[in-house]
Amino acid sequence: MIRIQRADERYPGGDPATGVDTRHAFSFGPHYDPDNLRFGSLIACNEERLAPGAGFDEHPHSHTEIVTWVVEGELTHRDSTGRATVVRAGDLQHLSAAAGVRHVERNDAGAPLVFVQMWLAPPSFGGEPAYEVVRGTGGDLVHEVSGATLRVHRLAKGERAPLPDVGSLYVHVTRGTVRVGTGELAPGDAARATAEKDLVLLATDDAEVLVWEMGHAG
Repeated sequence: MIRIQRADERYPGGDPATGVDTRHAFSFGPHYDPDNLRFGSLIACNEERLAPGAGFDEHPHSHTEIVTWVVEGELTHRDSTGRATVVRAGDLQHLSAAAGVRHVERNDAGAPLVFVQMWLAPPSFGGEPAYEVVRGTGGDLVHEVSGATLRVHRLAKGERAPLPDVGSLYVHVTRGTVRVGTGELAPGDAARATAEKDLVLLATDDAEVLVWEMGHAG
């Protein structure tokens, strides 16, 4: 089964008046949907657009794996462990909140910032926060998180990428257009595939695609 969620079907959030525009893929805050709480271990997939100078003031997280993919611009991250990092387009950031951490996320640059932030349920509770930045290489990227695998595919028009036969696949397009099964996906669109076999990503234009591979759908 493949379920497609279009970009304009995401729940609006953030605070556009302050330069923060958020689009939530899953039930969030006032947009409660008991049938859309999670998919596998993925519990949030937020598209964030921050104007220059805008951001999220210090706020807490706990028992969450937070993975951020920067699409455009520069994200300034500071947290309660003393880390201060600039994460640029093509970089991946992974913050394990563990028993608790506080952080700030801002656009301190002079250009717009676009990133996708994804939250996953942790493999266990407690522990100390951990942090990692994987700097972009310009090619495909693979990152393991909490029993799930994130693959970033960069495809030229006409290029194909086979998808694994796993319990659950979550496909999110950040650039270009791709075909998954019989569905065409544009930027901001996502597909949730459950127990599908022999799926292939076909780039119908130059594309960048985030694919989560998980064992079972929730």
